[in-house]
Amino acid sequence: MHFVNRTLSLFIIFMSLLSCSEKEPVDFIVVNARVYTSNNSLPIAESFAVKDGVFQKVGTTEEIKKLYSAQRIIDLKGQYVYPGFMDAHCHFKGLGEMLDRWADLRGCRNMVEIIGRLKEFRKNHPAEWLLGRGWDQNLFSDKQFPDNALLNKFFPEVPVYLMRIDGHAALVNNEALRRAGQAISKPIPGGEVIRVKGIPTGVLVDKAMEPVRNLIPAMSNQELESALLSAQQACLSKGLTAVCDAGLDAKTIHQIEKLQHEGKLKIRVSAMLDPNEETLNEFLPKGKYFNKRLAVTAIKLYADGALGSRGALLLKPYSDDPENKGILVTQPERIRDLCKQALAAGYQVCTHAIGDSANRLILDIYAEFLKDSNDMRWRIEHAQVLAPDDIHKFGRFNIIPSVQPTHATSDMPWAPLRLGHRVTHAYAYRELLEQNGWLPLGTDFPIEEINPLLTFYAAVFRTNVQGNPPGGFQFENALSREQSLLGMTLWAAKASFWEKEIGSISAGKKADFVVLDTDIMHATAYQILNAKVLETWIEGECVSKISSND
Repeated sequence: MHFVNRTLSLFIIFMSLLSCSEKEPVDFIVVNARVYTSNNSLPIAESFAVKDGVFQKVGTTEEIKKLYSAQRIIDLKGQYVYPGFMDAHCHFKGLGEMLDRWADLRGCRNMVEIIGRLKEFRKNHPAEWLLGRGWDQNLFSDKQFPDNALLNKFFPEVPVYLMRIDGHAALVNNEALRRAGQAISKPIPGGEVIRVKGIPTGVLVDKAMEPVRNLIPAMSNQELESALLSAQQACLSKGLTAVCDAGLDAKTIHQIEKLQHEGKLKIRVSAMLDPNEETLNEFLPKGKYFNKRLAVTAIKLYADGALGSRGALLLKPYSDDPENKGILVTQPERIRDLCKQALAAGYQVCTHAIGDSANRLILDIYAEFLKDSNDMRWRIEHAQVLAPDDIHKFGRFNIIPSVQPTHATSDMPWAPLRLGHRVTHAYAYRELLEQNGWLPLGTDFPIEEINPLLTFYAAVFRTNVQGNPPGGFQFENALSREQSLLGMTLWAAKASFWEKEIGSISAGKKADFVVLDTDIMHATAYQILNAKVLETWIEGECVSKISSND
């Protein structure tokens, strides 16, 4: 009997060792999590295995442990995992530049407050130019464009350039105007110099910004590297593992690629090309360009300006400015020429269009090239105000609307004043989603906050962070939680032709994921606003982790 028991014990040990030897070794296993995968075939899981930066399998803790062995097992004890968040439309370089060398003017309610921030900023950032970004006249008591009188008083000899929050207007002082010289005195197609009694106030709208902006010294390679790394740090802390930058030149793209190759820049960057001749000539002949964590697939164009600065191009005049229909920033002939070049190179065209007239123009121009069903994924960025008769064109020609839900909740206090009854056809995200069955979401940072959880919140609840208005702003166009998560993961990746690489927690895809302390798929609005990103992972590497003191 003793012999039988001993034999049985040895057999069990042997089989156990055999079982272990049959397990596939991996780098690490995540267990006991609530994993929202963005994968329809397995929407929710609790465990996954990662090897060489790639998800090997996703499933239950029991089955992953049964199939795989790893020296490192990460027990998340019920915490919440999501695919790495991707911002489908932002200004990554612009964020870094703002963090490193621009005064932050967001939230200022008058020029006196702006002057105070500029004085404080200049103490620590002495430079030839004084730069700032983020002012918004809609926060001022009179809601009117400011003038540059106080800038001239406090900074008479330093050129000052202050970009409006939307990036489509700037306030400059007389020294900056003097340096621009004659270029600012004549009419500027696609832009406007605001004047009172024939004298410039210092406000420049859209293309009129360029004569001054072009005088600002470009960043050195060292400054550009610092800006990109500053932007990365801010993005990773919010759970962003990938971003799509809406307009980069060749120099910046090369610097991004260099920093990624050196291992300094971990975040994935999808770049839309600035349509300058040098950049287009370098990239278009190569076709769509992918290199590890970099994608170059699109050209960025502008049809009009912004609603906040009354530069959005409307079919009928502004309700609060009856003499103004907005600004056509790029002539149709130029847009058609660039569309032709893009089509020949297999590139996307991604065009900024805010007003209903601008959206109609771009939809109709795209239709000349795309012809019904296609998978070119040409995009309209913002698709903010639409004539009802035009919405179906997105579906008919497979044109992708790329939207930013926090724009709706930021604009809602004053958008009805600009648009009147037309506001009911603005920020129509659900209706736009129905056109193609998918909808990429972004923030447009640094115009809005970086945080993708605010994108989720605005898309689902359609309120500001104070919970207003009760019931949501035009709530009929809210998105579900599942749609919102897809919009900032899989659909955002698809908008840059990255859906086979990232965007969901699926076997064979790069192991990009985030760990949160909150179940945003079931949490209250308050809980989502207070959710924290605990860890951010890119290709199986933890690139950001909240400290125990945070």
